[in-house]
Amino acid sequence: MADQEEEDLRMAMRMSMQYSPPEPKRSKPREVPVGAPDGSSKDSPEAKSRRMKRELMATAAEKRMLASRIATPSVGLGSAPKVEKKENKLGAEGVCSGRELSEDEAKQLFSMVFGSEVSKDILAQWTNQGIRFSPDPATSMGLVQHEGGPCGVLAAIQAYVLKYILFFPNELGKVPPGMTQNLSSRRLSESKCVASNNFPSLSEDAKARALVRSMGEILFLCGDNKSISVASLTVITHNVQRSEDGLKEEINAKALEGLSIESASDLKKILRVDAYTSQASAFLRLQKMIPLFKSRMGAMLFLISALLSRGLDFVQADRDDPSLPLVTAPFGHASQEIVNLLLCGQAVPNVFDGKMDLGGDIFLKGISRNVEVGFLTLLESLNFCKVGQYLKCPKWPIWVVGSESHYTVLFALDTTVQDENELEERESQIRKAFDAQDQSGGGGFISVEGFHQVLRDTNIKLPPEKVDHLCNTGFIVWSEFWQVILDLDQSLGGLKDSSGLMGKKVFDLYHFNGIAKSDLNGSHVTSGGETPVQRPRLTKLRVSVPPRWTPEEFMAEVPVSSASGGNESSGKDTEVAKPEPSQHAPLVDCIRTRWPRAICNWVGDPPSIV
Repeated sequence: MADQEEEDLRMAMRMSMQYSPPEPKRSKPREVPVGAPDGSSKDSPEAKSRRMKRELMATAAEKRMLASRIATPSVGLGSAPKVEKKENKLGAEGVCSGRELSEDEAKQLFSMVFGSEVSKDILAQWTNQGIRFSPDPATSMGLVQHEGGPCGVLAAIQAYVLKYILFFPNELGKVPPGMTQNLSSRRLSESKCVASNNFPSLSEDAKARALVRSMGEILFLCGDNKSISVASLTVITHNVQRSEDGLKEEINAKALEGLSIESASDLKKILRVDAYTSQASAFLRLQKMIPLFKSRMGAMLFLISALLSRGLDFVQADRDDPSLPLVTAPFGHASQEIVNLLLCGQAVPNVFDGKMDLGGDIFLKGISRNVEVGFLTLLESLNFCKVGQYLKCPKWPIWVVGSESHYTVLFALDTTVQDENELEERESQIRKAFDAQDQSGGGGFISVEGFHQVLRDTNIKLPPEKVDHLCNTGFIVWSEFWQVILDLDQSLGGLKDSSGLMGKKVFDLYHFNGIAKSDLNGSHVTSGGETPVQRPRLTKLRVSVPPRWTPEEFMAEVPVSSASGGNESSGKDTEVAKPEPSQHAPLVDCIRTRWPRAICNWVGDPPSIV
C-alpha cells in the first residue's frame, strides 16, 4: 500500500512538470484558427486552471514525500541521483545546496528574534507583511506597509531601492549570467547628480530589478561581501518557482494557507536555506523569489536571510545585550539592531560613531563604517541619543527616519544637498586665522599686527579706508571685522554673493511613509468601496538652511530663495522672493538634527512619521 501511494505521488510530480497537455509529434506546426491569437489555448482560463491544479498537486506530493523521508531515515535525499547531480552543479556556480535548520539553530533564531514570551499578535504582524510596491502612480517607487511591526525592515529596503531608482537607473538592466557585480563603493563619475522625480513612469521591471539589487546588496553587506544565505519555504517547491509569473503569486498564496510560525519547531519545519558566494547566482535566486517575497511571509523571510547571512553568533556578538529579543515588546517593532544590521551589516544597538568606553573593558557598540544610506531619528531631537556622522552623512542623500513607533524614509534628488556650505567653510577659515592671533584668552580681539597677519593668511583685500577704520582703536574686535567681511565681495575675499542668499542653502527633500492601514498586503481591497484609512504618501518639502552666523531675529526677515519655475528637481535656485512662513511637524525636528535651524515648508497636510 505504501509503495502504491509513493508511486502515485511520483506520478503527480511528473504531471506537474508538464506545462501543457501532451501532444503527438508533428511534422508541421499546428494550425491556428483564423483570428485566434498566438498561444490562445495555452493562456485560456481552463488551461491556467489545469496548470495551477497540477502545481498544487505537486506541492502536496512533495510535502508528503518529505514527511515520508523524515519518518523513514533509510529513504534519503541521496536516493535521488538527479537531485544530487543538480546540487553538485550549483555548487560549482557558487551555490551551497539548500538545507534545513538544525534544531539548535531554529531555537537560537526564534529566541533571538522573538524571545521566550511573544504574543500571537506580534507573530501575526511579522508573518503577514509582504514586500510590495505601491499601486498608486504617485508613490509607485514605494513599498507598502500594512502591519505595524516590520516597518524597520521595509524602510531599510526602501532606502536602498531609492538609491538604485534615483542614482543608478541605467544599472537596472538584467544581470548577465556569470557577471559579478560590484555592490559597494559605487561613485558617480560626476560630482553632482540630480535625479528625476518622475516616479509614475517607472516600469514594473525596473522596480523589480531595483528591489533585487537592493536585497542583494543588503545581504552581501551582512555577509561581509563574501557569502549570503537566502531563506525560503519548503512548501514552495521548485516546480512552483518554474511556473509563469502570473500563477506564482496565486500558487504561493494557496501553499501558505494555514501556515504559521509560533515556535522554533515551526521554523525548523518550514525553512529552507541556500548559501551563495556568487553574486550573479544570488541575484538570479532573489529574482526568482520575488513572488515569495511579495507574499505575506516576505518581510520575515528577508529578515531571517539577513540574520543568517551575518551569522547568528556574530549577530549576538554585535549586540550590547544579547538576552533581549530583536523584535521589541509590547508592540512588535523592529529594534535599532535590526535597522543597523540592514544599513551597515552589523547588528549594533547604537547610532553613534565607533565605540563608547564605559571603563573596565566595557564598551557600547556603535557604527564603525561609512554607509550607503543613512539614519535620522526624532529621539535625537528629544536628547535621547546622538546620531553619529556615519549615519547622518551617508554616501547618498537617503535616510531612514525613526520615530518612537515607526520608520519612514527621507531623500533628496540632488546629491549636493550634503555638500558643505562654501561660505560657512570660508567663515571657519577666517575665524580660525583670527583666533590664532587672539592673545586675549578668547576675548575676541586681536592686535593691529595680528590683524594684518590675518588678512595675509586669508587673502582678504580690504580697501585702505576699511583697514584704517578697524585699526583706529589699536585693536580689532571680531564682531566689527565680521560685519566688514559680510559686506565685502567674494572676489575680494569676503562673503557677499551675487544671489543675495548670503550663505543660505535652499533645496528640496522628499518624505515617504508607506503605511497603509487598510491595505491588504499592498492591494487596494476595501469593504464597501471605502478609501483606506491611510495610504502611502509622498511629501515634498522645500528646505532653507540659514548660515550658522545668522541672528535669530534675522532668520524670519531674510529673503528666502524660492522656486523659479524651472527644473523643480534641481534643489537649488538663485532668484530671491519673499519668505514663506515656516511650518512645523515632528519630521522637521528630525531634519534639524542634520541641518540645524532648517526652515521647512510643504503643501497640504504635514508629513507624518507615525
